[in-house]
Amino acid sequence: MKSIEERLNEALEGFPLEGTPELQGKYGDGHINFTYLVHLNRGGTIKRMILQQMNKNIFKNPVEVMENILGVTSHLRKKIVERGGDPERETLNVLCAKNGKPFFIDSDGEYWRMYDFIEGATCYNQVAGDEDFYQSGYAFGNFQNLLADYPAETLHETIPQFHDTEKRFRDFKKAVDADVMGRAASVQKEIEFVLAREAEASVLGNMLAKGELPLRVTHNDTKLNNIMIDDKTRQGICVIDLDTVMPGLSVHDFGDSIRFGASTAEEDEVDLDKVSCSMHLLEVYNDGFQKGCQGRLTDTEIEMLPMGAKMMTYECGMRFLTDYLEGDHYFQIHRKNHNLDRARTQFKLVADMEQKWDTMMKIVKR
Repeated sequence: MKSIEERLNEALEGFPLEGTPELQGKYGDGHINFTYLVHLNRGGTIKRMILQQMNKNIFKNPVEVMENILGVTSHLRKKIVERGGDPERETLNVLCAKNGKPFFIDSDGEYWRMYDFIEGATCYNQVAGDEDFYQSGYAFGNFQNLLADYPAETLHETIPQFHDTEKRFRDFKKAVDADVMGRAASVQKEIEFVLAREAEASVLGNMLAKGELPLRVTHNDTKLNNIMIDDKTRQGICVIDLDTVMPGLSVHDFGDSIRFGASTAEEDEVDLDKVSCSMHLLEVYNDGFQKGCQGRLTDTEIEMLPMGAKMMTYECGMRFLTDYLEGDHYFQIHRKNHNLDRARTQFKLVADMEQKWDTMMKIVKR
């Protein structure tokens, strides 16, 4: 097996680069793929590029991932041009390898891809104020708007059954029954919390199956740091990190943003008195999201936005608790009971949403 330096150089040789490539080292703080910044020296001028080694442990079929990304970004580029936007900055632009494919496979069988660097924009890990959260909502809403006529059913499921809450519930019950770590007895309160909401786990999936909710192109990782915000205008201009783009439900994308962004505490806060769902932040995000959607959502989708928020939070808490019961093998932990703490914050958010349900409904229907 080659060294990482040898593999990087081999990867760079696999792409038709205009200029002399100068590797600048690792870039960003992503936890899945391995990302590097490359400078293309063009006789004194520099063009920046992003080089990524794709993580085959998470994405078992990189070819299908790149087929999704190329299809979606090509569609976005066309839409952006039609409305007079800047396709170099408002969507990811994939550089195909010398063999014409949107990826390069090195001699060790690792998959690499390259994107143009989006200049004059930054992604942020934390919401600095209402405007950032609004812009995040607008950008993900605009993503729905631009892809509303894309045939979602033609996309691959890069992570099968990713937001199948009913399946997550079945996996949870298996973990409880197996109790391989002998932890179930000490978390009966949390287990009962999950079991008490079993009927809701299948609500959104059943609505999709009946045609009451439309199948959409969904991002499935709608955090603030997957939005590029323009350095000058502070507007959200581009949605990035498209590995999990799949067919799904718009309410799931909305809900995951609320789960993460409208919480008043960190995801692993141990003081549950600090944990609640901010109705102000929900309103800020909802305003941006629905404006970005430009009327593309159906009335039923709008009505089910709070359920999307609740189910994404419930599902995430259930996954944390499942991992805790199974021995913490999926999510990285940094202290004892870390996954249990995470599960408890999510369940506290779910309970808080239930208390504020009428307010949530009024906000999304406003």
